[in-house]
Amino acid sequence: MKLYVLAFGVHPDDVELSCSGTLINEVKKGNAAGVIDLTQGELGTRGTIDSRNKEAADAAVIMGLSVRENLKMRDGFFKNDEEHQLKVIRAIRKYQPEVILANILDDRHPDHGRAGHLIKEAAFLSGLSKIETFDDDGKPQEKWRAKQVLHYIQDRFYEPNLIVDISSVFEQRMEAIKAYATQFHVNKSSLEGTQTYISTPDFQEFLVARARLMGKRIGVKYGEGFVSQKSIGVRGLGDLVLVET
Repeated sequence: MKLYVLAFGVHPDDVELSCSGTLINEVKKGNAAGVIDLTQGELGTRGTIDSRNKEAADAAVIMGLSVRENLKMRDGFFKNDEEHQLKVIRAIRKYQPEVILANILDDRHPDHGRAGHLIKEAAFLSGLSKIETFDDDGKPQEKWRAKQVLHYIQDRFYEPNLIVDISSVFEQRMEAIKAYATQFHVNKSSLEGTQTYISTPDFQEFLVARARLMGKRIGVKYGEGFVSQKSIGVRGLGDLVLVET
C-alpha cells in the first residue's frame, strides 16, 4: 500500500502528541496516512506493552490511519546503526511515502533525538539503489526517497520552519491523545498510581497551550510546528496562510 504521508514515532503516542492533527488533515483530504512506531514503549512507568498496543490501535482508528505498525526495537536501547536503519528503510520502501514525519533531532528524552537521526539517515539511504532490502515475501524492494522529511516539535521548543493549521481537527486530535488512558490524564482514575511528567492535568494544558501558540504564529486557533533541514516550497501564493500584520 502506498501512503502519502508516513509518520514515525519512537514511542506509541509520540505521533499523537506532536503531529496527529496534520495526519488527520491529510486523511480528510483523501490522502492515505500511516504510522510506524519504533518501540512498544515498554520502559514507560505507566501501562504495559499490551495496553499501549491497544491504545495505539484505538488512536489509529480515531485518526483514520490506513496502517499502523510497530518495529519492536528495544525501548531506550535501540541504536542508529545499520541493523536499525535497514528496518526503517524496509518500512519506507514498503509504503513509499511522499512525506515523512519524524521525531525531533534533539529533545528532553534521549530516545527522541536518536530516533530523529535514525529516521533522517534511513530516509536518505532508502533512495540508494545499491542498498538491498526485501519485503515479507522475500522479493527485492525498489529504492524510494520521500520528497520531504519534517521533524515534529516535541518537549523542547524549536522555531518551526512550517506550521500546519489544525484548527478544524483539533478536537479529533485530542481524542486520539486521550486514547492513551494509561499515559495521560483522561479522568479522575488517571490520577491513581504513580504519576509521571505527562500524566497530570497540567500536561494536557501544556498541549493545548502549545497548539494555541503555534496557531497564533500563523493567525489561526491551533497549529502544529515542524522543523525541516531543507527549504520548503509552495506551488503558488494561494497556498500561503496569510496573517495580518
